[in-house]
Amino acid sequence: MFGYLSNLDIAALLMRAVVVLIAMTFHEVAHGYAAYKLGDPTAKSMGRLSWNPLRHIDPIGAICMLLFRVGWAKPVMVNPYYFKKPKRDLAIVSLAGPVANFILAFLGVLVLQLLARFLPPMPVWFVNLLGSFLQTFIVLNIGLGVFNLVPIPPLDGSKIFLSFLPDRLYNDIMRHEQLGWIVLMVALVLGVLDTPINIVVNGVINGMFWLVSWI
Repeated sequence: MFGYLSNLDIAALLMRAVVVLIAMTFHEVAHGYAAYKLGDPTAKSMGRLSWNPLRHIDPIGAICMLLFRVGWAKPVMVNPYYFKKPKRDLAIVSLAGPVANFILAFLGVLVLQLLARFLPPMPVWFVNLLGSFLQTFIVLNIGLGVFNLVPIPPLDGSKIFLSFLPDRLYNDIMRHEQLGWIVLMVALVLGVLDTPINIVVNGVINGMFWLVSWI
């Protein structure tokens, strides 16, 4: 994981910073909007349906995104008592964030492929800059989506996959959700998530390019 540090330069860091702001903002707005449509006004009342990135950025999660291509944003507050089916609806809200990132990444793949086919004559430096931005945009959005699907509380994946458990076991695990942060931090420091996440990210990227090749 920490090998990424040696490969960074100022231009790449600035490019990643822009993409991180976009990716995390869409991720959190998607959570809040899904909750709102399912009957929970909490995110809206707290201003979390805003497109202002500063309302959504978690400093540590953003730094992890910048340096290691995986990270998290400031969690959207959800009140499951507003939901008709709390466990199911919470899983839908949790899924909305990663899905938003996958949609952004797919749009990035589509634009990159269209530019590769129909790009008008432009300066080489601009073409390289645009290509690098789109590649960063694709990788970081997929990285954010995949990482948040890891089934470790409090990541989105825990609420999605735990929703299939019996209610009693589900509630017991969710009551100890904060312990998941310890597990998550240890996993990040030790790098045990690097290989499986990279495999999934590369698989999703290849799948998207394959789908776009048919368009």
